[in-house]
Amino acid sequence: MQNVYLDYVATNPLHPMVLEAMMPYLKEDFGNPLSLYSFGSKAREAIENARAQVGSLINAKPNEIIFTASGAEANNFALRGIAIANQNRGKHIIVSKVEHHSILNSARFLEKSGFAVTYLPVDKHGIVEPETVKKAITKETTLISVIHASPEIGAIEPIAEISKIAKEHNIIFHTDAVASTGNIHVDVQALGVDLLSMTAHQFYGPKGAAALFVREGIRIVPLIYGGIQEGGRRAGTENVPAIVGMGKAAELARMNIDKRISYVKPLRDKLMDGLLRIDKVHLTGHPGQRLPGHASFVVEYVEGEAMLLLLASNGIYVASGSACSSKALKASPVLLSLGMPAHLAQGSIVFTLGEGTKEEEINYTIDTFQKIVTRLREISPYSKGWEGTEDAPCIAKK
Repeated sequence: MQNVYLDYVATNPLHPMVLEAMMPYLKEDFGNPLSLYSFGSKAREAIENARAQVGSLINAKPNEIIFTASGAEANNFALRGIAIANQNRGKHIIVSKVEHHSILNSARFLEKSGFAVTYLPVDKHGIVEPETVKKAITKETTLISVIHASPEIGAIEPIAEISKIAKEHNIIFHTDAVASTGNIHVDVQALGVDLLSMTAHQFYGPKGAAALFVREGIRIVPLIYGGIQEGGRRAGTENVPAIVGMGKAAELARMNIDKRISYVKPLRDKLMDGLLRIDKVHLTGHPGQRLPGHASFVVEYVEGEAMLLLLASNGIYVASGSACSSKALKASPVLLSLGMPAHLAQGSIVFTLGEGTKEEEINYTIDTFQKIVTRLREISPYSKGWEGTEDAPCIAKK
């Protein structure tokens, strides 16, 4: 039996060159960056070098990069830190309905703290229409946050257009670019964003290292208090090996991003073409405006959990819904926000490809998936009499 990993959106394997760069800081160069002697200075220099490498990946200045422990922390930091810092100007924020839980739950926390939150609708492909953003703005609006690319449906949002609207109204704009940074070209100048979240393990770096880009001049209130690390904006002894690893991973991503895209996209297209030939399998997200290694579907008459488990029993490892909600055994809020019926949203399956994906693995996956869907439909209580949704407006055809 083959072992086929097609869940790169959950996490990526560590690049060998990243591990090599990290090793000295796990062994001999173990000092605390705040220490004044040589052990500390080596660690401090390593962090600043990584800060410059991460900045270069997104076309930002080194001093605009704040290291965090995860993308979720970066998202919490952005929403809560900006909302609180600007609450005297207004207490209204705008987010989309297809955001990651770390954004949506932060927004709900702010609602309980006296802020008003508008949750933007999306179209049938999961795209936020810029005009809906403009209509949602009030005199109290101080922050807009719209995800750059969805880890669940792969759709890439029109961030540059939305940021232009935010600037016209003097509103701070954040984007969650965890799924996109290192996988497609991300340029904070071209996008026009004020804040951007990213994480290392999405581009072959280590877990436990992430960052928030905060444009120079933007005031943000710390999420974690205690010390002077990260310019006093994020307390806690730095995870030096992980930060060094993130820097190296960022450097490799910047150099190899076009090569990576050109490698995974044809394989992704082959997978999409193969699975969409199966009856009543539908693409979710935008058919073209999506991450190059991302293919997501809903399958009629079959539950995502069943597909996931049977695929795993055949050595194929994928996701059903987002990595943070796939154990919840409930319809994905992202799919429901597209206008998809709950029973169809239950049949979600997500394949994501990376540098290690091989064409023979795609062939094996297409063949195996077809057999699994056929088997599950034979035993499904819904396969007869369940009204089809093939022509529903929420379904995206390739």
